[in-house]
Amino acid sequence: MLKDQTILITGGTGSFGHAFIPMTLEKFNPKKIIVYSRDEMKQWEMMKRHNDNRIRYFIGDVRDRDRLYRALDGVDYVVHAAATKIVPTAEYNPFECIKTNINGAMNLIDACIDKDVKGVVALSTDKASSPINLYGATKLASDKLFIAGNSYSAGKQTVFSVVRYGNVMGSRGSVIPFFYSLSEKDSLPITDSRMTRFMIPLDKAVELVWKAFEDAKGGEIYVRKIPSMNICDIANAISPAAKQKIVGIRPGEKLHEQMIGPEDAPYTYEFDNYYKILPAINNWDDDPDRISSGNKVPENFCYSSDNNSEWMTVEELKYWIDKNKDLIGKI
Repeated sequence: MLKDQTILITGGTGSFGHAFIPMTLEKFNPKKIIVYSRDEMKQWEMMKRHNDNRIRYFIGDVRDRDRLYRALDGVDYVVHAAATKIVPTAEYNPFECIKTNINGAMNLIDACIDKDVKGVVALSTDKASSPINLYGATKLASDKLFIAGNSYSAGKQTVFSVVRYGNVMGSRGSVIPFFYSLSEKDSLPITDSRMTRFMIPLDKAVELVWKAFEDAKGGEIYVRKIPSMNICDIANAISPAAKQKIVGIRPGEKLHEQMIGPEDAPYTYEFDNYYKILPAINNWDDDPDRISSGNKVPENFCYSSDNNSEWMTVEELKYWIDKNKDLIGKI
């Protein structure tokens, strides 16, 4: 599918890009992967880490519509990873978050349709399901925009879909590298001892994007089945000797995260290792090609980090950290 194709990834110097690029180069041997981002220093660092002439670099911002049009010349597939995503940052800088996460999504959708891109997969977050913070609200709006984009691409080949997952293990700004940076301290700050989060390694996140490119007919949201973990267990895995100091939930944080809410249940189908939320518009939720071999979830089904049937143990996280300690917080 991606063999000999040109792929552009927005926000490509982030944690997802550092995993997606080498994995995709190895598995599919695309013609070219274009890293589109606004930080030239991060691009410079990525060039040193990934020395491959199939990778190209393009300075630009998703807020800049004209620049996107130029970057998309000859592009076959797009992964949209660019976002303002730190919850407190978004709460205190709402206009900037909206410009990137909503206006940027609109710019990309228009540009991809006009440039006749074959497929677009947008990265979403568990915070977009029943959002209580601005970041989650902007990502929900972004998801809706990409879903509706399939209506506007009539007569063109562009297919838009979304992937949604939880805490990406070891990524910059996430809980594991934060605790890891404090592991020599006497105590670790715990927001609430009851707090739970979904946990997904980067390689599984990449594989979900591949699945969306392969399977999507347009408008689907793919949700990977992943384990949950309690925040205190995460702290114990990283620094078992440290005391845990309760500091309270930050503005905009949830006690538990949710990836599929009861409102989505009528449109959600279960597969072996993922769920698929079908679009409620245009009767696409009744489309046999989109339903495929899935089984409809029960009425009022909710997939949240506290009611999950799969849990990661302290020992499993310790093993993962030991294997990946050189990369934690660095990509």
